[in-house]
Amino acid sequence: MDIDGSDQNRYHRQMLLPQLGQQGQRRLASGRVLLVGCGALGTIMAEQLSRAGVGFLRIADRDVVELSNLQRQVLFDEQDAREGLPKAVAAANRLRRINSSVTIDAQVVDVHAGNIEQLVGGDSQSPVDLMLDGTDNVETRYLINDVAVKRGIPWVYGAAVGSEGRVMGVLPGKTACLRCVFADPPGPGQLATCDSAGVLGPAVGVVASLQACIAIKILSGNDDAVGEQMTVIDLWNNRLHTVSLAGARRDDCLTCGARRFEFLDQKRGSAAASLCGRNAVQIRPMSRDGVDLPRLAARLETAGTVQRTPHFVRCTLAEFAGISLTVFPDGRVIVYGTGDVARARSISARFVGA
Repeated sequence: MDIDGSDQNRYHRQMLLPQLGQQGQRRLASGRVLLVGCGALGTIMAEQLSRAGVGFLRIADRDVVELSNLQRQVLFDEQDAREGLPKAVAAANRLRRINSSVTIDAQVVDVHAGNIEQLVGGDSQSPVDLMLDGTDNVETRYLINDVAVKRGIPWVYGAAVGSEGRVMGVLPGKTACLRCVFADPPGPGQLATCDSAGVLGPAVGVVASLQACIAIKILSGNDDAVGEQMTVIDLWNNRLHTVSLAGARRDDCLTCGARRFEFLDQKRGSAAASLCGRNAVQIRPMSRDGVDLPRLAARLETAGTVQRTPHFVRCTLAEFAGISLTVFPDGRVIVYGTGDVARARSISARFVGA
């Protein structure tokens, strides 16, 4: 891809870097990225890569913008929160105003074993060159690691809780994968979450910027600069160090050694999970048929106050004080006002049937 005059001006400071130059910029312009999760980490990565001139960015996120997001999720504003826009849609709207030459593909979906391979590029699509971890849960990270190793797609791991964070680039076949380093996912309650520990906005910014930097290295053809290490920060205590992962790649790793993709191969079924940082539960249905939103909206009018948008139907229930339901076209339901999974399932089954 040629760099025209407008690109020369837009990316001039970036192309002055000897590590990039015109050739690196061309590679960025042809790069295809899947960003899983567009919250605190994801919004920063999405903005930095869009400004850097990545060619294609697919944003997959299941959630809607809320006021509590604005402390750290930099692509969103109060209007997005008032409208309750899906994060993928609100991010795409903003990014297209930042750089109209970047193709943004907004996917309002919950990423799971049943759809992640389609998101990285199914039979009728060009595959992505890189995946970015903007998630807030461990299971999805192991799922990303599975599909990355299976398909040979680099990915960048990142996590931030409290004032701490860590970052690691994974080059399948070259470096340790996530399961080489953390053989088994932590059990419930073993890790701090944003619910229990909070999250410092600048710490998120540092972690996401480190992730974006690794992404630019990979997309521009500078894989050798990624290195074999994990960067660990504690921003409040002014600590930043790297942990060497040289030699950490294990022949007995279940994922990249034995090529057993336990998270990717698990059967898709109904699932419910509390959402980090909020008094809410997401319920994912077993059926892939989706839901007829106009029909559902009409049915829910007898149950409470209904808000209908092109992206979801929301009902504030009259019978249950403080409880509302948001239903998406793919059949997902978020029950707000409770963190009790059993109660959320019961309410969803009663009013939505999921």
